[in-house]
Formats: sequence, structure tokens, C-alpha cells
Amino acid sequence: MTLLPSPQQLRYLVALAESRHFGRAAHACSVTQSTLSAGLLALERQLDAAILDRDAGRHVVFTPLGLELVDRARTALSALAAVTEAALAAREPMGGPLRLGVIPTIGPFLLPRLMPTLRSAFPRLKLYLREDTTANLADRLSANRLDLLLLALPCDCAGAEAMPVARDAFMVALPPNHRLADEEQIAPAALATERLLLLEDGHCLRDQALAVCGLLADGRSGDHDAFAATSLHTLVQMVASGLGVTLLPRLAVAAGIVEGTGLVLRPLAGTGAWRTLGLAWRPNAPRAADYRALGSHLVDTCWDALQ
Repeated sequence: MTLLPSPQQLRYLVALAESRHFGRAAHACSVTQSTLSAGLLALERQLDAAILDRDAGRHVVFTPLGLELVDRARTALSALAAVTEAALAAREPMGGPLRLGVIPTIGPFLLPRLMPTLRSAFPRLKLYLREDTTANLADRLSANRLDLLLLALPCDCAGAEAMPVARDAFMVALPPNHRLADEEQIAPAALATERLLLLEDGHCLRDQALAVCGLLADGRSGDHDAFAATSLHTLVQMVASGLGVTLLPRLAVAAGIVEGTGLVLRPLAGTGAWRTLGLAWRPNAPRAADYRALGSHLVDTCWDALQ
């Protein structure tokens, strides 16, 4: 009879692959470093295969087989988690823990509205939140460290199922007395010669803003690479200081992000002058019905928030 790896050994393997550090991997698994090291050594002996390159010194280096086993371990752990999720979904629809990831350009502006309504509609739901960039959230979803993502679609989420819930229009934020302030709406071409202030790399809103202004497609760089902010609030302050102009999602504007700044806001004209808000989850997730029910509820919340 073949002796199979234990789920704990697979968790050790995945944690080490993600952290590339024995101490951090042990902490992530809530065990001592010696326990994690012993578990991985036992796994190598059990499989009669080298997972780690022991000649790499202090660095954590996986063998080619080790890298393949990490991918298979992730798949196996996801399958095991799906067993528990299926039982939970059957026993307690819209109940139990739900790990929700949300991007920073949505979370602060929508969650204050969403959380009270979710508690009222689904009192048995225990929601755990994580805010991060799209790429990091997608990695966590793939690794089964998150169940559901609230983000801008489309996203590069390894074949995840997605559900659009709202269209979030872009607004142009201008300093007072700007030459475009008298326009009823602003065409993307009018921003080509402006200093367009954007979020730093890693935020999907940056690429969306460049794309909708035609700067991503034609390769123009201009002054928008000279400044980068870590949040929409920082962008607002930079525009208020006269450093340039920016695009803000209607969701943030409706939440009052520019109040007290004196900034002028104008709609961005043209086809595609918006982003799509939506949910994403792993394909064939046992709780997909729960996620869709939450998505239907989110449609109403977004409608109210975007007014």
C-alpha cells in the first residue's frame, strides 16, 4: 500500500514555496521551524525523491521535481478544502466563514455600505477581509487562502469564475481654474497633453486609466510616469496641490473623496470610460451558489453607492 503525504506535509511544502524561508513558513503553519523541517525531510524520504536542493546553502531552492510537487500540493489542498466547503454549503447556506479579498480602490468606498447590509441579510455569515492588489489577491485565491474576490473585471485570476455587479464610471479630477474645467465632459484625447497622475504599478486602476485614455495602447509615456501614488486619497491631494489631473472612479467620488478640496469633477467621455466591478471565485467552487447570492445582493448595494 502506497503511503500518501499528509495534508500537513503538503501545507509545509506550499508555505515554504511561498515564503522561501523556513522560519516564515513555519510561522505561517503555526509550528516550530524544526517541526516543519522534519516534516519536509520525512516527505522526501517517504517519496524517495529530492524536493529541495541541499547544495544551495542557506537559500531555499527547489528541484524541478520539487516545483512540480508544489503545484500538485496546491491542487490537492484545494480539493481537500472543497470537501469541507461542500458540506458547509449543504448544512448552512450563506453561513460560516467566508474569506473575501478586495482591492484598495473599492474597499474603503464600498465596504462601509456593504458590511451592515450583509450582517442584516446573512446573520450567520462570518466575513474575513483582506485588502491587497489584484495580483496578490489572485495568488491567494489560487492558493485557497481566499474564497472570493471583489475587484475590477476582467482580471487575470487563473480561469476563475466571475460575476459582474456594477459599472463604475470614471471622473476627471481637475484643479480649480484648469483649462478643461468649463467642459461638460472631457474626451480622453484632451488628457493626452496633461500631466496624468496615477497609482503606482500593481494597482489595476493604473492600467485601466492608461487604457481608457489611449496611453497604454499607443505606448506614449509622458509625464504620468513621473508621479505615482499609493492610494486614491493621495492622488486627490496631489491634484489639489496643482501637480496634475487624475481619473477617479465614481464609487470613490460618491463616497466623498474630494469633499473640501475644491477640485472640479467632470465625466470622462467616450466608450469604455468606466470599470466593471465584480466578484471572482475558483472554478467549480462548492459554494458558488452562495457567492452568486452575495453578488445579487451586491448589485443593489453598488446601485445605491454609485448614486
